[in-house]
Amino acid sequence: MLLIYDGPVEVPSLLAQWYDAERERNYGAMVTFVGTIRDEGGIEALSFDIYRPVLERWFEGWQKKLAEQNALLAMAHSRGDVPVHQSSFACAIFSPKRRVALEMLDAFVEDFKANAPIWKYDVIDGRRLYAADRSTPMEGSGLLSAKE
Repeated sequence: MLLIYDGPVEVPSLLAQWYDAERERNYGAMVTFVGTIRDEGGIEALSFDIYRPVLERWFEGWQKKLAEQNALLAMAHSRGDVPVHQSSFACAIFSPKRRVALEMLDAFVEDFKANAPIWKYDVIDGRRLYAADRSTPMEGSGLLSAKE
């Protein structure tokens, strides 16, 4: 289950939706993580670009990995601007076993931070400034990647 929001993720309703959808499937654990935009560096917001086909392939790989452990993954992420103190990312892992859910959540969030194909921009004074140090580089992508 992969959801893309235009703007902030609506966390309370999303977590309730995930819980309601899975509570009768006999999972013993639902472990969640919510990422919130911090007020730092003078930003007003973060802004996100997503190339959905690549994100879906990456996400499908994780779904398969979790299915091998009889677990299920749900994820939501924002596209566009998300003001400080709002959420841009949420995920949940459902598993019959608590330990599996906790360990897989940690591995998923770490891989997400390092490899999910999502590009970040700082919004300062109403302008989007590319945050290269917090975006996922993709080999061979972008106008500047060609070497001649």
